[in-house]
Amino acid sequence: MENKPTYRDVIYDIVKQIPSGKVVSYGQIARLIPRCTARMVGFAMASCPDDVPWQRVINSQGKISPRGVGYGAEVQRQYLEAEGVIFDEENRIDFNQFGWQPE
Repeated sequence: MENKPTYRDVIYDIVKQIPSGKVVSYGQIARLIPRCTARMVGFAMASCPDDVPWQRVINSQGKISPRGVGYGAEVQRQYLEAEGVIFDEENRIDFNQFGWQPE
């Protein structure tokens, strides 16, 4: 019997395709997967494996979503800046410049 991939598997496979220096929103990923929501993507990203570039997924406003505990948002910004992503004075990322469009 063949194992059907879970939503998490599909989400992680998509996120692994995002190149360094590019970002995508939770909603953009959700729209690629039938019956998936941005919230489902967020939950998956909160517990993703180490080989998934989680830092490249941001909210639809072009901002890093706040984390409940710890310094995750600061670390995410550091990772993105190290990849060449620039934040404006309102801590947003320009999707026109840094957005990734899946094929």
